[in-house]
Amino acid sequence: MQLLDWLVIFIFALVLVGIVVWVVKKKAKDSKDYFLGGRDITWLAIGASIFASNIGSEHLIGLAGAGASSGMAMAHWEIQGWIILLLGWVFVPFYSRSMVLTMPEFLERRYNKESRTILSVISMVSYVLTKVAVTVYAGGLVFQQVFGIEELWGIDFFWISAIGLVLITALYTVLGGMKSVLYTSVLQTPILLIGSLVIVVLGLRAVGGWEEVLAICGATPVNEYGDTMVNLMRNNGDPDFPWLGALVGSAIIGFWYWCTDQYIVQRVLSGRNQKESRRGAIFGAYLKLLPVFLFLIPGMIAFAMSQKGVIINGEQFVLNTADTAFPQLVATLLPAGIKGMVVCGILAALMSSLASLFNSSAMLFTIDFYKRFKPQTSEKKLVRIGQIATVVIVVLGILWIPVMRSIGDVLYTYLQDVQSVLAPGIAAAFLMGVIWKRASAKGGMWGLIAGFVIGLTRLGAKVYYTSVETANHSGFFYDIFYGTNWLFFCGWMFLFCILVIVIVSLFTKAPQPALIQGLVFGTATDKEKAETRASWNAWDIINTLIILGITAAFYWYFW
Repeated sequence: MQLLDWLVIFIFALVLVGIVVWVVKKKAKDSKDYFLGGRDITWLAIGASIFASNIGSEHLIGLAGAGASSGMAMAHWEIQGWIILLLGWVFVPFYSRSMVLTMPEFLERRYNKESRTILSVISMVSYVLTKVAVTVYAGGLVFQQVFGIEELWGIDFFWISAIGLVLITALYTVLGGMKSVLYTSVLQTPILLIGSLVIVVLGLRAVGGWEEVLAICGATPVNEYGDTMVNLMRNNGDPDFPWLGALVGSAIIGFWYWCTDQYIVQRVLSGRNQKESRRGAIFGAYLKLLPVFLFLIPGMIAFAMSQKGVIINGEQFVLNTADTAFPQLVATLLPAGIKGMVVCGILAALMSSLASLFNSSAMLFTIDFYKRFKPQTSEKKLVRIGQIATVVIVVLGILWIPVMRSIGDVLYTYLQDVQSVLAPGIAAAFLMGVIWKRASAKGGMWGLIAGFVIGLTRLGAKVYYTSVETANHSGFFYDIFYGTNWLFFCGWMFLFCILVIVIVSLFTKAPQPALIQGLVFGTATDKEKAETRASWNAWDIINTLIILGITAAFYWYFW
């Protein structure tokens, strides 16, 4: 890092501080204003925030690492603009009509109070196991690689940079709330995109072009069936990414993440109306097409450079580990000034993910736990309680990092593996709740419980069997909860949860029509239908078709 790089970082920090000060001066009127920005956010800020919140450390470190270790396999999870379209076209009307603040609150409206509590617990657990642990770990790793510092003041620089990142992000999130998260995302998104694009261009130039990457990666087998790193659709016997499992598993995980997770949906809930929320989702869907090219392909470039033995600044490029691919490219390829800009992009991604996490977790605990038991609590105290809850969640996430590193060699694979056991129950409850009028309160509740119990069992088996010698292990439990491919397990788990919801619903009391009015397909009033119809026009349809076309073209090219 040279003086010019530090100057660029300093200017970025000043602009960021300016935005936060502007937001703080406006002051949040109440908890709704603090957590949802007063529900007056435009589509540009919503779409940018969807992208910036999603593109965090798991992409800078994990997705690039996945590209370096397994090639195109993880692209299934990134070409998911079509699922964000589902959020905008299908779910936004339901969420807007209900006027809820959180996803657990929506489930209470659709099912019962117990469902709300269960989803809140699952969401908190998922934040600890995935978002917090992954983001903090990756933040420490990336800055240790970029700055080239092993220790500082006798302390591992990994932990200094990780904790420092948490504190800085927490400061502006606590002060500014949701508006701070949204408007800083508008700044951070273009910086992240430009910085990553520079990496791609310089990386391709260093390795000899895209055809060279295809040649090297295309000559690297990933299984015994003849598939290589460039194959997106791999033989169904592939132990890691069978094509059927990848299609089904990525869709289930994507549906849960983009359409039901507080972390993302909170962005569209901030929209001033259905039109702004839907267009924000469409804009976010466009941006979601980019990570494959900006993060996964750089991982493949880093692998190709290492295989080819490319010389950078008189030294041969050697890939240390898969997860260090992106920061190594930053450290070795970029000239002074540009490196500073890319570091700003990395900072932007990490802080945006953490900021969104802080705000979402604070909102979940405050609205879905504390306020339910103490409804008379003042708005000022509600905000304070949320901030304290966030600190606890972050601490638990940091404590989980050593366990996370023991069960996943590649960060992004670990992330999707954990999400594959948390997503099915939630996805089943939301899907059946929205499309099936007969889904009862107890049916939805037991579907959530079944998913949570099975998911924790699978995760526990994963932790246990990866920490002990597995040669002598066998039997039904081992084969099902550890031996089954994680993607197929996700699909079967989803079907099982749907079956639980259907069976329990048929043997329990049906919901009263008045209680689910506007929350299920076919129950909207004429006025509500007219409001939804007025919220879209040809612009929305054309851009939706373009996104679907790009997605189809991508699958055709990398088939």
